Amino acid sequence: MEMHADYRSDTLTRPTPGMLDAMRNAATGDDVFAEDPTANELEERVANLFGHEAALFCPSGTMTNQIAINVHVQPGDEVICDRMAHIYNYEGGGIARNSGASVRLLHGDHGRFTWKDVQSEINPSDSHYARTSLVCIEDTCNRGGGAVWSMESIQSIQQGCKESRLPLHLDGARCWNSMISRAGNTMPAASDWQAYGQHFDSISVCFSKGLGAPIGSVLIGSRAFIDEAHRVRKVLGGGMRQIGVVTAACLHALDHELPRLHEDHKHAKQIGSVLSSLSRVISVDPVETNILIFEIEQGLSAAEFVSWAEKQQLRCFAFGPQRVRMVVHRDLSPDQINWTCELLANSILND
Repeated sequence: MEMHADYRSDTLTRPTPGMLDAMRNAATGDDVFAEDPTANELEERVANLFGHEAALFCPSGTMTNQIAINVHVQPGDEVICDRMAHIYNYEGGGIARNSGASVRLLHGDHGRFTWKDVQSEINPSDSHYARTSLVCIEDTCNRGGGAVWSMESIQSIQQGCKESRLPLHLDGARCWNSMISRAGNTMPAASDWQAYGQHFDSISVCFSKGLGAPIGSVLIGSRAFIDEAHRVRKVLGGGMRQIGVVTAACLHALDHELPRLHEDHKHAKQIGSVLSSLSRVISVDPVETNILIFEIEQGLSAAEFVSWAEKQQLRCFAFGPQRVRMVVHRDLSPDQINWTCELLANSILND
C-alpha cells in the first residue's frame, strides 16, 4: 500500500466512529434559549474543569478570542501580546476591526514573555496614550513551535496584571497539550487544571485541533463576563440552535482524545530527532508538544522543500522563506510516523 502523511495542521483530524455515534445520539434543544442540554453540559463541565463560573460554546477559537477581547476593552484601548500571537497574526485584524483597539507587541522567546516585558509596555495614565486594557498569552504558542509556558512565568504575569488592574486572557487553543507536557506527558489531576485556570480572567480552549472534534471552542470566565460574552456572540452572528450534535463531539473528545495527546508529543519528538540530524537543517525549535518548526539552510527554500515533499506524498507547511512547520495529530499512525522519519532521512534535506 502506498504510504502518505499530512502534517499541515492538527485541524485535519476527522471524527472517530465513537465521536460520530455521540453526535448522532446527542440530546438537543435551542441554544439561543439556553435549552440545549448537551451544550449546557459541555459549558458547565469545561467551566468547572478550569475552576471558573461559566462558559460559552462558539464555532471557532477566533470567535472566542475576539469575543473575549471585545468584552475586556473599549475602542481606542491597547492590547499587549507577543508578536507571534495568534490573535495578532491569524485572526484577520479582528482586534482593530471588531473592537477598535490597537496592539502593543512584545518580542519574547518563542511567543513567551515575562512580566518585566509587559510592565515596560504599559502606557502611562495620560490622555496622549492609548489606555492599556488587556494582556494576552498563548499557551502553547503556535508560531513558537508549540512552546509551553512555565507556571512561574504565568504566575508572575498574573500577579503583575492583578496589581496593575489589567485582565489576563489565555488563548488556550492547545492548552491541553501544554498541561499534559508540564505534567510529564501524563494526565494532570483535576486540581492542576483548576489551579492553572485560576491564573486567567478569561480562557479560550479549542476542540477541533488535537482533540479531533469537527468544530468548536469554549470561552470561560466569570458569570458576569460570560453574560456579556453571550451578547457579543449574538452580535457577531454566533447564536446557534440545536448544537448538541457538535457539543457532543467535544464531550467525547474530553473523555477519549485528551488522554492520548501524549502520543502526539512522542511522535513529534521522534520526527524532531531525525530532523536535527539532517545536514541541511540548521535548527529545530525545541519540540515540547505536537508542533515541529525547523529551519533549512540557504540554497534550498522552505517552499522548494514543501513542493518536493508533496511529490513524495508528505504534506507540510512553509512557515517563512526558510522555515517549515509540521504538526502531529491523532490521524497519523505509528507506521506513518516511521515512514516519515525514513523519508526525511533520505530526503533533499540530507544531501
